[in-house]
Amino acid sequence: MALAAALARAATAAGPLFLRALPLAPCTTAPAPAPALSRRRSLLSGDHTADEPPPPTQPPPSKLPNAPGAVPPLPWRAAEAEIVRDIDPVVQLIKDILHSDRYGDGECLSPKDENIIVEKLLAYHPRVDDKIGCGLDAIMVDKHPQFRKSRCLFVVRTDGVWIDFSYQKCLRAYIREKYPSHAERFIREHFKRT
Repeated sequence: MALAAALARAATAAGPLFLRALPLAPCTTAPAPAPALSRRRSLLSGDHTADEPPPPTQPPPSKLPNAPGAVPPLPWRAAEAEIVRDIDPVVQLIKDILHSDRYGDGECLSPKDENIIVEKLLAYHPRVDDKIGCGLDAIMVDKHPQFRKSRCLFVVRTDGVWIDFSYQKCLRAYIREKYPSHAERFIREHFKRT
């Protein structure tokens, strides 16, 4: 900016400024490459030298379009609709369990609802073994011990201990496992940050 202003002042004070290009002398010999640079190996891109372009990378064989068993990726909107169709019944059941008077505080789920929650949610929790511990006796609905206005699901263990679990963590893990190519975008767009 300052250079442009200085050139403008010089042009108005001394008249127009003309630059003359001087012819360059042709180069007689190519400069020799530095030995250290020509032999240097790139740490990030394999065994090529600095003077060579890196070799093209290939996706794993299972991701190649003509590989046997390869499934072409769905476009985003189709994948999003498929994920919603897949998880919607479980999400509606969770909302019904937590936000209706179907179950009171401290009440265990019916065997049918418990089976759905265990198979479709709890099985995908990142720390399922810690949650179940010595064994699963029941799934219960109650108020969260810290957040008294929130109801949540609890695993009731066979030793009588009960521990809460996040159904959203379970859903995220399920989506990441079943829809790996679209999971992060779906989670980012459809789940609250926790």
